[in-house]
Amino acid sequence: MRLRSVLTMLAAALLLLATGGPSSFAEGDTFLMRDPTLQKPRGLFNFSVTPRPQRPAPRQQRAVQPRRTAPAVVVRDDPVIPKIDVRHHILVVGDTLADQISAGLDDLLADRDDVAVLRRAKPDSGLVRSDFYDWPRAVTEMLAADPKIFAGVILVGPNDRQPIREGDVTHEPLSEAWLTLYRARVESVIAAFAARRVPLIWVGTPPMQNGRLSADLAVLNGVFQKSVAQAGGHFVELWTPYLDADNRYSAMGPDVDGQITRLRLGDGVHFTKAGARKAAHFVDLIVRRLLDGAPGEPLLAIPAAPPSAAVSLAPGTVEQLIDAMMRGHAGDLTGLPSLPAKPLAGPILPLTGAPAAAEPALVATIEQARGGGDAAARLDQVFGEGVAPAPLPGRADDFRWPRPE
Repeated sequence: MRLRSVLTMLAAALLLLATGGPSSFAEGDTFLMRDPTLQKPRGLFNFSVTPRPQRPAPRQQRAVQPRRTAPAVVVRDDPVIPKIDVRHHILVVGDTLADQISAGLDDLLADRDDVAVLRRAKPDSGLVRSDFYDWPRAVTEMLAADPKIFAGVILVGPNDRQPIREGDVTHEPLSEAWLTLYRARVESVIAAFAARRVPLIWVGTPPMQNGRLSADLAVLNGVFQKSVAQAGGHFVELWTPYLDADNRYSAMGPDVDGQITRLRLGDGVHFTKAGARKAAHFVDLIVRRLLDGAPGEPLLAIPAAPPSAAVSLAPGTVEQLIDAMMRGHAGDLTGLPSLPAKPLAGPILPLTGAPAAAEPALVATIEQARGGGDAAARLDQVFGEGVAPAPLPGRADDFRWPRPE
């Protein structure tokens, strides 16, 4: 009987645990309401698990918009270089040696902004092969196309040791007929520049390492020099500056600064940069002399206007004008007398002619400079007769003793 009661109570206790107890008991217990984990039904195999507290979501920060700043104002203090109009063109024609000289001439004339060097050289060209390049015709066209050409520079010759064909006849180089025809072609080039009244600077060929070539070029230099001299042109001789002390070809020599350096390339014909600059130096001297003699901007001498009458102002006028200027009333300045304009140039004075009578002479004769009277007599006594004047008492040259009272 007692065992039966125990089993009944045990069954009731198990049933109570399985069902979670009476609902009235769960609803009335405020502690269970506060604990959310105890509100779930409990069973035999249910265990209480405490959930992790949830962290609040972080606030999203508003993106900060960068402030727009005005672009910095860059103030440049570079000097404003005025644009200078190129007024003179130097035309350089010829072969490769002429092109090298044009490069050196352009370097030397860098300080002249009003001058430009036109490099119109043609490699392997000369005056013999007009079928390859006709220099007299080309020069005529260049001069007609550019009115700013101020002077011309030409160097040819090393490529001209070739036969000249005249119809069916072939003339050997440096023969009498060959020189006659070659001289005519040189004169045609000179005539093209003379027709345009453009000064021509003919540059002679320098010596070459090949002795036979140098001997032939020396003959051509004689033709160039004689033809240019007859036409009134300028001839630049480059033979001596590229020889050594024994008058032989030398690849080394002084440059324009006097420093010994290499002036010729290994082929024995062309220049180095220093050698071309040295050859251009002799051309530069003539070009600058021509530029200095060229007429510049037209000048006009205007005679000075005759002096006007003196300006007279009424008493108190100056004070009234000053008050009007201080007040800024331009209309009150109408009574200001006009002053004579300053002339653009002074009076034109003759450089020759007798001076005016009122002007004293700058040079006088001995009699005029000596004057007359006692002063002239003392001068004659001292400088003419050699007699010293008598010493004055108390002066340093008075050696009398005892001294007079």
